[in-house]
Amino acid sequence: MPTEEFRDTFRVVAPPALVFAHLTDPHSYIGLSPLVVAVRDVHPTLDGQGREAVAYVAVERFRFGPVKWDNPIRVTLTGVGPHEQVISAVVSPGGVRLRLVVDLVADGDGTAVTESGELHAPWPLRRFALGQAKAVQRKRAAELARRMALAG
Repeated sequence: MPTEEFRDTFRVVAPPALVFAHLTDPHSYIGLSPLVVAVRDVHPTLDGQGREAVAYVAVERFRFGPVKWDNPIRVTLTGVGPHEQVISAVVSPGGVRLRLVVDLVADGDGTAVTESGELHAPWPLRRFALGQAKAVQRKRAAELARRMALAG
């Protein structure tokens, strides 16, 4: 299955430690990712490399006109370093897999945030999944910047 890659870099007005704390809390993703409306079954686990991580189910809500569809996705969230990187491994129904790596670098009074994504999806879903992933990434960046401005 081919991999689609995408990346975005933006700046937030908050120190890396604050951004890291926010991004390693699964409940922060409600509204941070515009499709996520609920988080459940949060528990400690190990990631694929044996590092301490948090596993949970995030519920994404899609709307197609008057029809809504809740899509439960399994997420493993790993914080790396004191506050340097956050890795999300996402498994969604339909064979969609997403790996997001968020790098945090101190930048004056704020943080430079670079989010890199690798999407694997079956051919019938690939275009839709990539479009959604990129749109969510842009909205998540704007919402994270907004939240950090309020927190800082």
